[in-house]
Amino acid sequence: MMQRILPRAFSGKASLHRCTPTASKSTLSQQLEENESPLPKMPPFDYTPPPYSGPSAEEILSKRLQFLSPAVFHFFKNPLSLVDGKMQYLFDEKGRRYLDAFGGIATVCCGHCHPHVVDAIVNQTKRLQHSTILYLNPAIAEFAEALAAKFPGDLKVVFFTNSGTEANELALLMARLYTGCHDVISIRNGYHGNAAGTMGATAQSSYKFNVVQTGVHHAQNPDQYRGVFGSDGLKYARDVDDIITYGTSGHVAAFIAEAIQGVGGIMELAPGYLPAVYSSIRKAGGLCIADEVQSGFARTGSHFWGFEAHGVVPDIVTMAKGIGNGIPLGAVVTTPEIAKVLAYRSYFNTFGGNPVSTAAGLAVLQVLEKENLQQNALTVGSYLKDRLTSLKDKYEIIGDVRGRGLMLGVELVKDRQLKTPAKVETLHVMDQMKGAILVPESIIFHNTAVYLFIKSEYYTLFLFQNGNTDRKRGFFGNVFRITPPLCFTKDDAGLSLPFSVYAH
Repeated sequence: MMQRILPRAFSGKASLHRCTPTASKSTLSQQLEENESPLPKMPPFDYTPPPYSGPSAEEILSKRLQFLSPAVFHFFKNPLSLVDGKMQYLFDEKGRRYLDAFGGIATVCCGHCHPHVVDAIVNQTKRLQHSTILYLNPAIAEFAEALAAKFPGDLKVVFFTNSGTEANELALLMARLYTGCHDVISIRNGYHGNAAGTMGATAQSSYKFNVVQTGVHHAQNPDQYRGVFGSDGLKYARDVDDIITYGTSGHVAAFIAEAIQGVGGIMELAPGYLPAVYSSIRKAGGLCIADEVQSGFARTGSHFWGFEAHGVVPDIVTMAKGIGNGIPLGAVVTTPEIAKVLAYRSYFNTFGGNPVSTAAGLAVLQVLEKENLQQNALTVGSYLKDRLTSLKDKYEIIGDVRGRGLMLGVELVKDRQLKTPAKVETLHVMDQMKGAILVPESIIFHNTAVYLFIKSEYYTLFLFQNGNTDRKRGFFGNVFRITPPLCFTKDDAGLSLPFSVYAH
């Protein structure tokens, strides 16, 4: 399939760098019709969603435009209305099945509407929906115990929040209180949230409003693909030493980083970087914060937490997304000593540790272990990455294939030496693909992201393309992110592969 599709889009390797939007929709459609098997078939799946009788997509869109903030944007001129989900599949209002390779932004880890998670939510809701942490309830205590058991060393104290942004805000607050310092160091191209403190730590202009953001220094990104030092993590780490020496009093509150930058294009930090930086930060009196909002909960396959692949133990770990399989839930895990700082004043979260949310979180941990989803993420993710890498060896437009487990990224370039982002080529192939698959308006650009739906009668692959079009930021809109539910199978990976490549 992939060998038939790519040559249609590009007549040869040279054209991978110089393609222009000249192919017509009718020509591509005719080519597909001439192929004996233009589209792969979905794997069999023993589930049929109940009939949908709610409002139409048009009615929902009208209400959104009327009653929701314009900041709540959607993709596609004619947006897709999803009304049902089961494991790695989603269903629209007409009952059509879609393969989800995006996972609700790396959030659905066990699978959509996993029965064990749903049962835990329903049973807890029937018994007690909310009480606040001012009263005893087994759900929060049992989940905290199970979650703490997943961490090394003295990382045994949990504070629950409602999101990743909130978790990172709390972690930064705790670090500043504990150290008595204000200065924080984060990495360029990183994303940590959109509230006051986390917006400062975030180093992507698209997510930063023109408001006061103080006390954060952004270090050079240890980008193994585009960085000036390649994969030499120690050389990148020297920039953190320089920031401490020249940009602070010599003392800092914290260093915060993702082990794999999610929004930043599935960028895995260069080897040796985190150990060196952690050492420098601790010498300067600071704490090390691991942002595991996207890479945590077995998604990388090789480890349960992303930081473990770097051989470090943080002082504070933040998490969200996969922790609840779609339930609004986040957490901060730290040591008993650091946790004490919040007891000096009153820090309270009305919904943090809600019985329903924590019941869901415990169920997620149980499913991950019982169904061995970490191993599945490693096995299926390695299989998919190997196949993508083999395509990189064949097609020069694929500049880089990276990531771990089921957190993968594919970067497209016009020239492998210059690493020029293949923006025009990507748009060209997307345009051809729209014609070939006969889905007008299947691609919509909005601000910093491009969402791509590759759709046949019963099939969609969700791919997230990171970046915006501002060349000055080095974030070019030419990286596809693949973060499906961890129940993804090799059959699913094989099904998604030719289309993800075709999109390139």
